[in-house]
Amino acid sequence: MGDSPAIVQSQVQAGDQAKGEGMTSENGTELVQNKWWIQMVIYSIFVLCSQSIGTLLGRLYFEKGGNSKWLATLVQTIGFPILIPFLLITSTKTNSNKNIEIKKPPFLIVASLYTLLGLFIAGDCMLYTIGLQYLPVTTYSLICASQLGFNALFSYFLNKQKFTPYIVNSLVILTVSSSLLVLHNDDSGEHSNKTSRRKYMFGFLSTIAASAGGALMLCITQLALQKIFKRESFRLIVEMSVYQSITATMAILIGLFASGEWKKLDKEMNEYKLGKILYVLNLIGTAISWQFFTVGSIGLIFKVSSLFSNVISILGLPVAPVLAVIFLNDKLTGIKVMSMLLAIWGFVSYMYQHYLDDLKDKA
Repeated sequence: MGDSPAIVQSQVQAGDQAKGEGMTSENGTELVQNKWWIQMVIYSIFVLCSQSIGTLLGRLYFEKGGNSKWLATLVQTIGFPILIPFLLITSTKTNSNKNIEIKKPPFLIVASLYTLLGLFIAGDCMLYTIGLQYLPVTTYSLICASQLGFNALFSYFLNKQKFTPYIVNSLVILTVSSSLLVLHNDDSGEHSNKTSRRKYMFGFLSTIAASAGGALMLCITQLALQKIFKRESFRLIVEMSVYQSITATMAILIGLFASGEWKKLDKEMNEYKLGKILYVLNLIGTAISWQFFTVGSIGLIFKVSSLFSNVISILGLPVAPVLAVIFLNDKLTGIKVMSMLLAIWGFVSYMYQHYLDDLKDKA
């Protein structure tokens, strides 16, 4: 016996509905993937641009008469007020199952985390400041590249990072890219005669320690996002940036007043070679740059991993010496050009792995 017209029509409607739901699900997945790529590009631009600008402005501060380590460290964290208006933005939380309500972590745990990260950032920024004061930009950039190796090691143990041939290739090429800069440093004689060997070594060791500390902090941040917050939103990115910056700023301010360097700031501004206005603009620009860098770094940890956030940061290291050619009258050499090309190659290798993962998810 055949099916009645009513039953047949019902089956057709059910089939059309299932087909429509399938198309809607596919379109929704594609929309989410496109949104992920757009956000990743935006955060990457934040990291690349702000890191280069912040590094150059920091070096310019010392070259034109700035001497306060505490002030140079303070401007790396004190720019957080520009992010406070973004806390008023209500953003939707990303979760694979909308029916699951994610509980907020206890206040004491969150406060302890932000305090720990803030103090960690304060110490790390001071170490970077010492390195930037005593080392040329190229040498400084080279040593900062070691953070990628530290990050890969910490990510393997703390974040269970998986390494594919393309990712390993990317890490090696990016490390070689930055390592080439040391050849430029040796050949060009950028090492200033005014900088004693002792201060040079102090800056070298400080930058190494800062690189290791920065890598550990990125991995801890990723671990906290996975184990404590268990959610993803733009508001949380801003919250982490603001609250840990507040803690770091308070710690650095205590050091600034305890050291007595604040008494010399008025004289330093008056004797700055580029004038008072550019002195103030330098500090403001540096503060804003590093806040955007913080937002971009945390955003990339959200979207991908701490290792990828570090890869983008290392990709930007050769940019600083090239920009130094334009703004600080450094010489453009073949080593710098080759370093930049290798950095791009390493970045493309890493992104190709994510492209393959994206195809696998679609399949």
